[in-house]
Amino acid sequence: MEFEEIQAASEFISTPKEPRSGSGENQEALIRIVHARFPNKGFCSVQQWTIVRAIASDGDLTKIHVHGHLPLFVFAEKVILDSRGRFDFGNWVRSTMAISFQDGFLFETKNTVYVLMGDGDEKSASLAAILSLYQ
Repeated sequence: MEFEEIQAASEFISTPKEPRSGSGENQEALIRIVHARFPNKGFCSVQQWTIVRAIASDGDLTKIHVHGHLPLFVFAEKVILDSRGRFDFGNWVRSTMAISFQDGFLFETKNTVYVLMGDGDEKSASLAAILSLYQ
């Protein structure tokens, strides 16, 4: 890992978090909600999650919005259920950039709706720090 990548990862880890609440609904109710709002889209229910808001330049934010994205990512320490079997129960997962975020617990990316269950956190980090975790 190069020095810049280590610095970016260190920045990401050390950024303070603010508590947030996801859904308190049971799994069956959440599945019904996801199927009603996002038919034909896979979902992944997660716990112990963090929403990461990217700090980016105006130019980068413009590019993000032009491509239909929001400068948000989700990192979750515990997968509860993945409708397409991509992630095993108990594993961690990180999302790609959001395309919508609804009701404080439905985090939609191009391919997946992450259902944020229970308590979690939100933090901000530079786009470079976030992307360093994807290399």
